[in-house]
Amino acid sequence: MPIESGSCASARQAKQKRKSHSLSIRRTNSSEQERAGLQRDMLEGQDSKLPSSVRNTLLELFGQIEREFENLYIENLELRREIDTLNERLAGEGQTIDGAELSKGQLKTKASHSTSQLSQKLKTTYKASTSKIVSSFKTTTSRAICQLVKEYVGHRDGIWDVSVAKTQPVVLGTASADHTALLWSIETGKCLVKYVGHVGSVNSIKFHPTEQVALTASGDQTAHIWRYIVQLPTPQPTADCSQVTGEDEVEFSDKDEPDGDGDGSSDCPTVRAPLTSLKSHQGVVIAADWLVGGKQAVTASWDRTANLYDVETSELVHSLTGHDQELTHCCTHPTQRLVVTSSRDTTFRLWDFRDPSIHSVNVFQGHTDTVTSAVFTVGDNVVSGSDDRTVKVWDLKNMRSPIATIRTDSAVNRINVCVGQRIIALPHDNRQVRLFDMSGVRLARLPRSNRQGHRRMVCCSAWCEDHPICNLFTCGFDRQAIGWNINIPALLQEK
Repeated sequence: MPIESGSCASARQAKQKRKSHSLSIRRTNSSEQERAGLQRDMLEGQDSKLPSSVRNTLLELFGQIEREFENLYIENLELRREIDTLNERLAGEGQTIDGAELSKGQLKTKASHSTSQLSQKLKTTYKASTSKIVSSFKTTTSRAICQLVKEYVGHRDGIWDVSVAKTQPVVLGTASADHTALLWSIETGKCLVKYVGHVGSVNSIKFHPTEQVALTASGDQTAHIWRYIVQLPTPQPTADCSQVTGEDEVEFSDKDEPDGDGDGSSDCPTVRAPLTSLKSHQGVVIAADWLVGGKQAVTASWDRTANLYDVETSELVHSLTGHDQELTHCCTHPTQRLVVTSSRDTTFRLWDFRDPSIHSVNVFQGHTDTVTSAVFTVGDNVVSGSDDRTVKVWDLKNMRSPIATIRTDSAVNRINVCVGQRIIALPHDNRQVRLFDMSGVRLARLPRSNRQGHRRMVCCSAWCEDHPICNLFTCGFDRQAIGWNINIPALLQEK
């Protein structure tokens, strides 16, 4: 009887294994079909709200997933058997594998190579897991750096905009869908002045650079300029109904809104009529701002235009046309006669009024959805935020592409930049407020829980760099504005 060679024996053994493997797969498939039929019969006998077609599709998909797992399991068993066979053959010195002679030294080299690959995989996994741990620690540290200081409660509807006065005394201004604008004491949270001159939602508020005058834009198709006189409350204890201090009192959900009867702004001084009313738009005025010097004001409207007015005469100086859809925001440069307008047409435009005889316009195209705001920073940079969940930093001298892009997980609303420290505050639809630097590095996320932070969409943010108590303010649809203390040196050091 002829003796079978080692190569022929190994070939026959491999053939038998493949045959047994295919038979096991057939058995698995047939048993799986029977099991799927049993499961389908069982489910059909049960009460289900899903349509039968959907149920059948789900059963087929689950059956496919289970078959894939079983096939992988069988292949894994086969591989384990092959490994055991190889280990037995390698037990003796000088054995052949696929016609190649492997000495102990060669086996040692191969084993060391496999060990190095395994070590590299472990290092990669370790780095990934530790990076997650570091991120979690950074969030905890950021919460200590970003502290909620004061809540300003008194509006009867969502707050669209928040702004800080540039003159003494420094007060906080909020614009609300309840048709009012309120001025607050930053330190005590007490309402100081209530403006009720609009008959529509107040969409934005901006303070005059040198006088106690405010500019508000409204859904009643007008922008109002009105004067206020405030006296900050004395340290003596007084009854303050506008400040809600208890955590349980300010905690509410979308279905459990705060009671309007507890409006703490009802007992504060009221301004009922504007000094000047700007009336040239044919649609909602969504935003307004002062040009440098405060002698002119610009408004942005849903009628797809932005208007430049002379404040003293209320006359229309320029009508800025070119956007294809409704405008969402406007902003002016702090030191130059420059205006930037953003729109639902996915663009924002830079308007240059530095030459009195002409005004030029540049179009920035980089977003894929509504540009919710665009603001100036130090130098020649503009930061834009969009519903496409990105924030882009632009150089005014190069409009082709942004110099930095921040990608987020939610639509971005009206952003604001801390000019001195170049920190961007991003308010989101998902109630989060995140802080980034100008290069796109994430610095922190403001705390948000059942006990603190916003409970609905955050609409706007505003920095007040010089205030010793609160240097960042946010507002949202939960009818409140919040004052935060951001330890900027610690925040930048942590970066």
